[in-house]
Amino acid sequence: LIPDLHVHFQSQSFHTSMYASSWFLTLFTTALALPTACRIIDVFLLEGMEVIFKVAIALLTIGKEDLLCLDMEGMLKFFQKDLPPRADADPDGLMNLAYNVKFNAKKMKKLEKEYTVMKIKEQEEMVELRRLRSENRLLRQRVELLEAESSELADRLVRGQVSRAEEEETTFVVQRELAALRHSHLETTHQLELAHEEITKLSLKLQQNDNSCQSSLEEMSAKQEQLSQKEELVSCLQAQLVKERLRQAENDALIRDLRARIQELEEDKKTLRESTVDNSVAHLQEELIAVKLREAEANLSLKELRQRVSELGAQWQRHLQEHRVESPPAPDSTPKKIVSNLFWENRSHETQRLEEELMTTRVKEIEAITELKELRLKVMELETQVQVSGNQLRRQDQDIKQLREELESAATREKEAAAKLREQQHRYTDLESKMKDDLMMARIRDAEHAQCVAELAQKISRLELKNSEMVAEGELRSNLDDSDKVRELQDKMAEMKAEIVRLESWKARWVEGGMSPPATTRSGSVDTESEQDEQDLQLQPPT
Repeated sequence: LIPDLHVHFQSQSFHTSMYASSWFLTLFTTALALPTACRIIDVFLLEGMEVIFKVAIALLTIGKEDLLCLDMEGMLKFFQKDLPPRADADPDGLMNLAYNVKFNAKKMKKLEKEYTVMKIKEQEEMVELRRLRSENRLLRQRVELLEAESSELADRLVRGQVSRAEEEETTFVVQRELAALRHSHLETTHQLELAHEEITKLSLKLQQNDNSCQSSLEEMSAKQEQLSQKEELVSCLQAQLVKERLRQAENDALIRDLRARIQELEEDKKTLRESTVDNSVAHLQEELIAVKLREAEANLSLKELRQRVSELGAQWQRHLQEHRVESPPAPDSTPKKIVSNLFWENRSHETQRLEEELMTTRVKEIEAITELKELRLKVMELETQVQVSGNQLRRQDQDIKQLREELESAATREKEAAAKLREQQHRYTDLESKMKDDLMMARIRDAEHAQCVAELAQKISRLELKNSEMVAEGELRSNLDDSDKVRELQDKMAEMKAEIVRLESWKARWVEGGMSPPATTRSGSVDTESEQDEQDLQLQPPT
C-alpha cells in the first residue's frame, strides 16, 4: 500500500514489530489519547479487525514524509513522540483517512497464510533447537564423564610414577648399602690377611701368650655385654621412632580436621553471601517497583493536566470566536440609543478584554504548572537514581570490606597452618635422618664386633690346633709304638681341620649375607670346643 515507505523501512532494517506491536496488542490505547483510542475500539467492535489495519496504514500515511527523511533512531522517536500528538489533534481526519484505505482481502489472507507458515517453521526450528540443546547437554555430560575418567587416569599415572620413583629410591639406597658392604668386605679381607700374618707371628710365641688368651676372653665377654647394650639402645630408638610416627599421624589428622573446618567455614560464608545478595536484590526490586509506580502516577497526572490545558485552549478559542461574531447595531435606532449602545459596547469590550487577559493568564498558569510538574518528575527520577546508586555503592563498600576481612583471616589461618605443617615436616625429617643414622651406626658397630669376635675365635682355634699338633708330634716322637693314641690324635687333627674349614666357610657366608647375630653363638661353640681340647690335652700324661 505504501511501497516507498516499505523500501525505506527495509533499507534501514526497521521491522514492523518495532513500532506496530503495541498498536495491535493494546488497540492504540498506549500510543494515542484515550478519546481517540476509545473511538478506534468502538469501530473495532463494530466492524472487526480490518479497522486496526486501516488505522495503522492511516498513521503511516500521516507521518510518511517525515519518516522518509529519518534513520532508525529518528523513526523510533517519531513513532513515540511526534506521531501520537498529530493523530490526537485531528481524530476525524485520521478516521476518514482510515476509511479511505482499501486493501485486497485475498492478499491479506495470503499474507496470513505466509505468516502462519512462518510461525510453523519457527516452531519446528524451536523443536529442532530444543533437540539440539538436549543433545548438546548429553554431549556435555559425556565430556564431563570423559574428563573425570581422564583425570582419574592421570591420577593413577601420577601415583604409578610416584611409586616407581619410590622404588627407584629404595633400589638406589640398597645399591649404595651394597657398595658400602662390598667396601667393608674388601677391608675385612685385607684385615684378614693382616690377621693371618699376625697369627704366623703369634704361633711362635704361643707359650708366652696364655695369659693374653685369658685377657682376650675377658675382652670378648665385655664386648658381648656392649653388644647387648647396643641392642637395648636400638630397641629404645625403635620405640621412639614409633612414638614420633604416632605423633606425626596425630598432627596429620589435626591438619585434615583444620582443613575440613576451613572448608566448612568457606561454604557457610558463601551461603551467607548469597543470602545477603538475594535480600539486597529483593530490596532493590521493591525500590524499583515503588519508583516505577511513582513515575506512572506522575505521568498520568501530567497527561491529565495536558488534556485539561488542551480543553481550556479549545474552550477559549470557541469563546473568542463567539464574541467576535456579534451583530452590528440596527439603523433605525435613535442617537440616545446609539450613545448608550456605544457606552455599553465600551464596557463590554473592557470586560471582554479583562476576561481574555484572565483566561490567558490562567492558561499560562496551567502551562507553568505542567512544566513545574515535569521538572518535579525529573527531579524525583534523579533523586531515585542517586539513592539507588548510593545504596549500591554502600553495599559494595560493605561487601568489599567484609571480603577483605575474610580474605585476611583466611590468609593468616593458611599461613599458620602452613608454618605448623613445615615445622612438623622438619621434625619428622630430622627424626627420620637421626634414626637412619643411628641404625646405620648400630649395624656397622655390630658388624665390626661380630667380625672381631669371629677373627679372635679363628685365631684361638688355629693356635689351639697348632698347640695340639705340637703336642701330638711330641707324643708321636716319644711313643712310636702306641698306635691307638696315634689314631686318636690323627682323628682329632682331622676334626680340627674340618672345624677350621667349617669356620672359614661360615665366615665367607656371613660376609656375603651381612648376618651378625649367629657369629656370637658360633664363636661361643668354637670357644667351648677349644676349651674342651685344652682340657683333654691337660689331662693327658706327659711322656
